[in-house]
Amino acid sequence: MTSDALIKQILALKSIAVVGLSPNQTRPSFGVARYLLAQDYHVIPVNPGHDEILGLKSYPTLRDIPETVDLVDVFRRPEHVLPIAKEAVEAGAKAFWLQLGIVNDEAIQLVEKAGLLAVQNRCLKIEHARLML
Repeated sequence: MTSDALIKQILALKSIAVVGLSPNQTRPSFGVARYLLAQDYHVIPVNPGHDEILGLKSYPTLRDIPETVDLVDVFRRPEHVLPIAKEAVEAGAKAFWLQLGIVNDEAIQLVEKAGLLAVQNRCLKIEHARLML
């Protein structure tokens, strides 16, 4: 069970790489990223199929981001999460978040063992609105 204290600790981080961010306005990733931008978070799109999303430079992978990222927010199917978790650890992220409907215990164990804060199967936007507004 994920505690509200842990979620608040993660929500205090300001630099968020959104892996799987879609330029499609009907996709949940787009709505969450737009919300995070409106809440003054520094959002970094990660999607190899696009050079720019939401007016922001998009990167193919976490490894390609030229700055340190605090939080990695993942919008990818569970079977694609483990390599992203490994990249998050390598990138020096402080936290790893799997969006609502995404569960991968192996990835969560990997990042937690490396010292990252971790949440799975929760929506960052919903949790922010619930705990921070």
